[in-house]
Amino acid sequence: MGRAEERRARQRGGRRAAPPTRSSGTPSEGIAPGGRAAARKAAARGKKSTKKGKSGIRRLFTWKKILGAFLGFCLLGIGAFIVMYMMIDVPKGNAAAQKQSNIYEYSDGSVMARVGDTNREIVDLAEVPKSVQRTFVAAENKSFYTDSGVDLKGTARGLLNTLSGKGKQGGSTITQQYVKNFYLDQDQTVSRKLRELVISLKVDRTTSKDDILAGYINTSYYGRGAYGIQAAAQDYYRVDAKKLSVAQGAYLAALLQAPSQYDWAVASKTGKELVTARWNYVLDNMVEQGWLSKAERDDMTFPVPKEPKAAPGLEGQKGYLVKLANQQLEKQLVKTQGITQDEAEARVENSGWTITLNIEKKKQVQLEKAVKTQLISKLDPKKRSVDKNVQAGAVSVDPKTGKIVALYGGQDYTKHFISNANRTDYQPASTFKPVILAAALEDAAETQGGKAIGANTIYDGTSKRQVVDSNGDKVGFAPENEDDHDYGKQVTVQTAMNQSINSVFAQMGVDVGMDKVLETATKLGMDTGKLRPLPAYTLGTMGASPIQMAGVYATLDNHGKQVTPTIIKSAEQGGTETRMPDPIGEQVISREAADTVTSVLTGVVADGTAKVSVAENPARDGRKVAGKTGTSDDNLSAWFNGFTPDLVTSVGLFGEDAKTGAQTKMYKTAGLPRVNGGGFPAQIWAAYTFGVAAENSKFDLDTDQGAAVQPTWTPSPTPTRSETPSPSATTKKPSETPSATPTTSAPVTPTTSAPVTPTTSAPTTPDESTTSPANPFDPNGDQ
Repeated sequence: MGRAEERRARQRGGRRAAPPTRSSGTPSEGIAPGGRAAARKAAARGKKSTKKGKSGIRRLFTWKKILGAFLGFCLLGIGAFIVMYMMIDVPKGNAAAQKQSNIYEYSDGSVMARVGDTNREIVDLAEVPKSVQRTFVAAENKSFYTDSGVDLKGTARGLLNTLSGKGKQGGSTITQQYVKNFYLDQDQTVSRKLRELVISLKVDRTTSKDDILAGYINTSYYGRGAYGIQAAAQDYYRVDAKKLSVAQGAYLAALLQAPSQYDWAVASKTGKELVTARWNYVLDNMVEQGWLSKAERDDMTFPVPKEPKAAPGLEGQKGYLVKLANQQLEKQLVKTQGITQDEAEARVENSGWTITLNIEKKKQVQLEKAVKTQLISKLDPKKRSVDKNVQAGAVSVDPKTGKIVALYGGQDYTKHFISNANRTDYQPASTFKPVILAAALEDAAETQGGKAIGANTIYDGTSKRQVVDSNGDKVGFAPENEDDHDYGKQVTVQTAMNQSINSVFAQMGVDVGMDKVLETATKLGMDTGKLRPLPAYTLGTMGASPIQMAGVYATLDNHGKQVTPTIIKSAEQGGTETRMPDPIGEQVISREAADTVTSVLTGVVADGTAKVSVAENPARDGRKVAGKTGTSDDNLSAWFNGFTPDLVTSVGLFGEDAKTGAQTKMYKTAGLPRVNGGGFPAQIWAAYTFGVAAENSKFDLDTDQGAAVQPTWTPSPTPTRSETPSPSATTKKPSETPSATPTTSAPVTPTTSAPVTPTTSAPTTPDESTTSPANPFDPNGDQ
């Protein structure tokens, strides 16, 4: 056999024969016929079996089944919507009849005011200029004239927000808002939103766009108790709706987003910025839609509204009390029910609420009397023009409960719409200094020389002293003490608080860190969210209201537990009570820090700027008192924030031009050189507090520092500066006997060296890094 044939024979035999089966012997042994083919088949069967096992779940969720389920769900939803569409009819609209009086009661349940006449006058759309009509469309719903009455995306988003507890976040068309105002209510529930959707579709099919727009602008709430565009035009611009300009219409359209917040007469700086931005947005949208020319748009200026007119029956202080109660209730509804500010206002205004206030009749009457006898009776606008520009505001709080028991918002709500009790556009001045000390104590801050800051720490009281940072570099801030008075290079923090020495607290603020100072201010109840940590704020140059400052001092009086003043005792509507937040919060600063500040503040009364008006007041009758005076630059504001163990009251006086509302100086008020915190504010405070505060109450202080447990000590004799114009204001008198006994331990007496008795000569400047001050109470003081 040739080689070729032999090769072919082998090849034929290889195809026929099964591959040899391998064994532990030689490689050529143990190959059974057909072994390889059988092995391949077995392997294939194994793979199929494995694949079958893995694809079991996949067969249950194939894309066809998922698509089928989705389509089925959609069909089910469509079917349900069709059924709902057929079952839900458009109800009779009677929004005006649904408005009810709100009843406001004193804390004892007696009726204070009944507010309920709905301020509304329906006008035909033809009476509203076409250009003004379009401002509302530009503001709320640019596609109004072409849409089907609903925004499906917005509604879906609203439903999801409701289900997730986030509340409404926009998305309603003008038709939907009209349906909500006229046919439904403001409740944020899934069922209400679905009804709104169905009714809006039906209304859009059966009602003309003009009629829908007319219904919308006639039923919307514009603030100031005004429902509808006619009432709003009268309240804000003293004209009928038919005489509104485009600029004025754009403001009213912008106003609907947040009526109270955007009311120019009472809006904060932020509120004015927001409504101005929205006014511009409305006009820009009109240009975009071709409803207003660019030239006309560019020529428009913001139309500042007129001052509001108070509703009848809200004269005197009643209007201020009702207004604050409404504001606090609206805030709670926004927070708990997820509705917008404008919806909350609409739900509160004339909606059948019975609101019981924390206001106590006796205290309210006493506060009003104190302002009248101590201030108003001494003003003579005919004799001195400045006297008509002085505004008073006051808030009195129970520090244990957070209840606002008395409030003074101005001479008369019908004459001065802005409440001076919660306006935040004036500086609290030196009444901010206790916050700086609280921050220092809470953070265990140290001076530049590494000494702990406390009541007896030594600082430089030189007027216009340059403030330096931790590196000893000047920070570019050198505040002047009042009247440019120098108190020497060695004064204790206690003396600095008594005499309100700016140079000391400016340096202390930098020592502590202004970021930490502002953080502490926020914890105590001030609104410092947008403030930068600048040294200038140590002088209290931010804005604050009496209600905020009452909260700060009430938190100190409450041993560091946060107090948020509240005027509402209960709020009930239709048998359902709305739960208000607890005015008493968590421990925001330590008890020791709060009590130490309180102890120091007793020295302001006993031996400082409030001595004449408060400590020496014959009606005091032994009551323990702490407090702080404050007078801002240019005499624009003056304050006294004071407290007894059971009552905290903040009193502020504000210079406000009677015609323009601009801030103005109060020099020469009542014939005096200027208005100081130790003058009228402290006198009002004393006349009120000593008539209603508990007698024989004592501060329960957990501290061994401050004037309440140690007599005030000053290294070198300096004149006591009283802020009350008085012949005795410059006479130095000894400090009062300590007004309380410390509850923890006796004052610490230094053991490192013998006390050094102050001399009449000016002390030499110590070296911060090496020299201990001659202080008989604290060897760790510093300049």
